[in-house]
Amino acid sequence: MAEETTPLKVALLGAGVVGSQVARILSSEAEELRQRIGRPLELVGVAVRRDDIERPGIDPALFTTDAHALVTRGDLDLVIEVIGGIEPARSLLVAAMESGASIITANKALLAEQFAELSATARANAVDLYYEAAVAGAIPIIRPLRESLVGDTIRVVMGIVNGTTNYILDQMTTNRLSFDVALKQAQDLGFAEADPSADIEGHDAAAKAAILASLAFHTSVRRSEVFCEGITQVTEADIEAADAMGCVIKLLAVAKLNDDRIVVKVHPAMVPKTHPLAAVSGAFNAIFVESVEAGQLMFLGQGAGGAPTASAVMGDVVTVARNRARGTASFLSTGYTKREVAPIGEATSRYYIRFQVEDKPGVLAKCATIFGRHEVSLQTCQQSYLEGLGRTDGLTARLNLMTHEARENALQDVVAELREASFIGETIDYMRIEGK
Repeated sequence: MAEETTPLKVALLGAGVVGSQVARILSSEAEELRQRIGRPLELVGVAVRRDDIERPGIDPALFTTDAHALVTRGDLDLVIEVIGGIEPARSLLVAAMESGASIITANKALLAEQFAELSATARANAVDLYYEAAVAGAIPIIRPLRESLVGDTIRVVMGIVNGTTNYILDQMTTNRLSFDVALKQAQDLGFAEADPSADIEGHDAAAKAAILASLAFHTSVRRSEVFCEGITQVTEADIEAADAMGCVIKLLAVAKLNDDRIVVKVHPAMVPKTHPLAAVSGAFNAIFVESVEAGQLMFLGQGAGGAPTASAVMGDVVTVARNRARGTASFLSTGYTKREVAPIGEATSRYYIRFQVEDKPGVLAKCATIFGRHEVSLQTCQQSYLEGLGRTDGLTARLNLMTHEARENALQDVVAELREASFIGETIDYMRIEGK
């Protein structure tokens, strides 16, 4: 029958680490893909910046530097975008959808800023928009959130979504390396870019957090609404303190229901060693989901790399191609609740706080009074004595405190008042604690 033999035409935007792997799979697994889809796939063009570079495994005749002409040729069924960035990716995807093509993208930065607009364009043109590879490489998390759990109420999505930072923190924890040494090691192994700022400053994770929050809570969340702190200030002392408290430090992307609003944030956090995320090592990613009916779920796997990311891309390719072969598209609504994103000051968490105090009677009570004045309840208090910390009154005490759940604004007020107290040292270190 004609519908079983006529190829579905595919265009690929980008032939880098991921794109080259996608092209390889389209070629080497052509027959298997035909069996799964019911129609063959035909790669008809690959848009690249330069077409004079040899790319083994890809027919040079497919290369073009005119991406706009490729996506608007009018006979495409699928466009796969793996070039990244906002522009020209946004314009190309909009043009492709307006020309009738369905979209598979791995572009987290674009989706984090233009998710609602791209979804509206897909709906208006009766085409698909799929993006499993945009958040956690090979880990299937997008489809569970927007399909498998869509009948449930999600309370929390929390995860390790950046392999570079997880590798660095893991090395600081297991081998007691300094941040700089662990970063250099990550770069030498290819886990970190020459300019690692997008990873270590948390920006990569923040874009992914925006996508996860949008799906989990059926609202539109932009990257600019995500509170973001990186790991550059995490010290060996923090690692040791976490260990003493029965925790490890992870860079977490967190999206939580906060009454009828949501909190979306990225920051380093102490995670109790009893929590599933605490055991995620190396450059692996993991996402923890808690919902009303399903309870706690954990997704673990390779979060980056050409082959793992291409695997997620190809999963979307098969799904979208099947829809295309049937003449359908999946209009999956995600922005109908229009929940407000709460400011970080209204977020709640437990906190670890460390500072030095004078070793005098009544000092601990004064500290407790400051916490109580701002309605921050203390859960544990550990006191140690150290010589020679630069003070003139001899023996000095160090307090290590853990709070119960408290509002961020209240904790910041506590820290501000502690800094004004004459009996407390200049340095006050604190870190959020996530996971029970």
